[in-house]
Amino acid sequence: MAQQTPKHADPYKEANLETEVSAEQKIHDLSAFMTNCKYGMMTTRDAKSGNLETGGIDLLFHTNTESGKTVDLASDSHINIGFLNSHGEWASVSGKANVVTDRDLVKKHYAPHLKAWLGDLGDGVHDGGENDPRIGIIRVKMTTAHYAISQKTIIGQMAQIAQGVVTGKPAAVNKLRELSEAEVSQWRSSH
Repeated sequence: MAQQTPKHADPYKEANLETEVSAEQKIHDLSAFMTNCKYGMMTTRDAKSGNLETGGIDLLFHTNTESGKTVDLASDSHINIGFLNSHGEWASVSGKANVVTDRDLVKKHYAPHLKAWLGDLGDGVHDGGENDPRIGIIRVKMTTAHYAISQKTIIGQMAQIAQGVVTGKPAAVNKLRELSEAEVSQWRSSH
């Protein structure tokens, strides 16, 4: 009786995970993907509940320093940011964040559309402008990242899925990549 090759517990990951990609290529592709996404979602966590800077690995977000997320970050700086585009590519970036109120940094990254989110309180100070003291920057220092990109068209993806249905093999539709803490650290030290 022929011996069967053991099956991987996560066949999708086994079929799609790219392990022979340099950290530089991973970071370049991840940075390009995040730049091209219209939205990113940050998840903070309340400490009680438990659970594009530096060459493209650290992220900056505007914030209202009076919002709940700044309170969450003050008690627990661990975050996750998720990205998803219309092609089904995704990224999950884990890291630590802090709120920066340095006026020079705020002014450097200020955009007039922030007024729509902050409003004008009518006191001559809290007007949503670049000098509004409520505007801060959340600086996210990446720790690790996992992401999936694909150069396949929707037709190519559907063909892979159909093949998987017929053959029972997992669909190889993405380039699944992981950036380890060591790779991120090494990148940060050289950029």
